[in-house]
Amino acid sequence: MANFVLNAAAREEAVQGKGSSRRLRLQNKVPAIIYGGAAEPVAVTLELRQLVKALENNAFFEEVVEINIDGTVENVKIKALQRHPAKNTPMHADFVRA
Repeated sequence: MANFVLNAAAREEAVQGKGSSRRLRLQNKVPAIIYGGAAEPVAVTLELRQLVKALENNAFFEEVVEINIDGTVENVKIKALQRHPAKNTPMHADFVRA
């Protein structure tokens, strides 16, 4: 079982793109994507506070993370994390299914 559990909400295709991502960040949310395995990629939204809290622990980058997407659990590992150049806050995360 994973030590890290994040709650996420799935995003529809209409709520993707640069403008939508900027609006999400203004609401203290982080756009992310889960890909890999046999399933289709899933665009999700994470809570900024919850992600920042998990990022404080170095083990987050090495261990399997559980992401709860509207009741469905995905076991993933973080692949890439984009941060704001000046504020150092997360702007986007990529996760690969484990």
